[in-house]
Amino acid sequence: MIPADLRVRLGETVADVPPRLFGGFVEHMGRCVYQGIYEPQHPSADSEGFRADVLELVRELGVTVVRYPGGNFVSGYRWEDGVGPRSERPVRLDAAWHQTETNQVGLHEFASWAAQAGVEVMQAVNLGTRGIEAAGDLLEYSNHPGGTALSDRRRANGAEEPFGITLWCLGNEMDGPWQIGHKTADEYGRLAAEAARYMRFLDHRVELVVAGSSNMEMPTFGEWERTVLRHTADQADHISVHAYYEESDGDVASFLASAAGLDRYLDTVAAIIDEVREELGLQKQIGISVDEWNVWYQRDWNENHKDAVLSGGWPEAPRLIEDEYNVTDAVVVGSLLISLLRHSDRVTMANLAQLVNVIAPIRSEPDGAAWRQTTFFPFALTAARARGRVVPLSLDVASGPTAKYGDVELVDAVSTVAEDGSVSLFVVNRSVDSVSALSVELDGAELVLEDALTLTVPEGGDRFTTNTQSSQPVAPVALAGVTVSAADSATRLSLTLPPISWSVLTLRPAAAPKENPSA
Repeated sequence: MIPADLRVRLGETVADVPPRLFGGFVEHMGRCVYQGIYEPQHPSADSEGFRADVLELVRELGVTVVRYPGGNFVSGYRWEDGVGPRSERPVRLDAAWHQTETNQVGLHEFASWAAQAGVEVMQAVNLGTRGIEAAGDLLEYSNHPGGTALSDRRRANGAEEPFGITLWCLGNEMDGPWQIGHKTADEYGRLAAEAARYMRFLDHRVELVVAGSSNMEMPTFGEWERTVLRHTADQADHISVHAYYEESDGDVASFLASAAGLDRYLDTVAAIIDEVREELGLQKQIGISVDEWNVWYQRDWNENHKDAVLSGGWPEAPRLIEDEYNVTDAVVVGSLLISLLRHSDRVTMANLAQLVNVIAPIRSEPDGAAWRQTTFFPFALTAARARGRVVPLSLDVASGPTAKYGDVELVDAVSTVAEDGSVSLFVVNRSVDSVSALSVELDGAELVLEDALTLTVPEGGDRFTTNTQSSQPVAPVALAGVTVSAADSATRLSLTLPPISWSVLTLRPAAAPKENPSA
């Protein structure tokens, strides 16, 4: 039994919850687009070829913004290939993922899909093989009302009104030697700065994300951010962070503590931003865009699949990194969301990578079903219930040793308060084999429990249990045995957290009428 005491200060505020924190990512890679969101021959396909079953799950997942069209793919992409009559679009080789790109889905189609899904488009531009002119052309094509060659071309291609895309990524992972058009920090910083200036000349409304390091283990991490920001800080609104985690060599303790690694990553990038702002005398804030994050078993990809993919043929929509997620993976995804919420004062947006099939919470089969992976549930519940503002808390709990992060607290939590006074508490038990007896004091309101859900090892399963097309045993269940007492503008909870579990509790003001929270 792991005792833990948590105090939540409801009357104080860390930051508002950024709506864009619950973003997704659609890349022209593997089966994310083709056979994922788009499959004209599928029984559920609409008149535009989009799978209605996948679209329904995307809405349920609760994503608010989707990054498109890459990823590594964008660094060799010609956006013009994906507009105009489909019968006239060129078929190209995609060198990033060694596949054939048919260009049957492009800007117009994705904008239409995004409108149906109710999500904002986060558009990436190619700063690998292309640069300033192509970025400006894409922006003018997308956003100018009409009367110019590019805007009139858009209208002729069926979009009378501008797409109105305001959020733009200036390239992708340009620090990585694997990236098409890989650059030094100075080379990329200069190019990104000039592309940013040109784009702002064309449309002053744009929000721009410059590319930070591909991961914290890059040898250039830190100096890359400093150099890029020295070039771009006066133009950039956000700098990106990419963060993937996996269980390796059976080190489950370090894997369950992945959020401790993300905490340190975000704190380091935030400190570098402040350092450069002070150095340059800038008053403006620069946010952190965690526009790729997830559990991804990269070792398996690198050791068993990468060479075969990159030396094989050029297939259309091949099966690439379709990781099958288990209970432990889902708990880690939930814990990473806790870290993101905790950093809401610095993290302005985040994108779970990717959305369908490719390391994704949603899986689909051609001519077949679509279903929720285990990681779907913590994301969907957090997106639905983390509303309003993040509030500070203090936690007293024992720590456990990890090989990767040192001693890490065995319980982690974050809490939000919505405008109507309802409170959501997200909590994870990182212990592999011990339950946690958690006592919670919520200062500042008398509350009653709406519901309590937990995602943990299902009955008859183990921590490796997955959801498949034919069987979905992993889903949130009621967290039993929660006791609540409220008096003198405070609420006290007592609950028991299963090992390897992620849980969410929702409470409402005692005087408020009971409503079922969306999930």
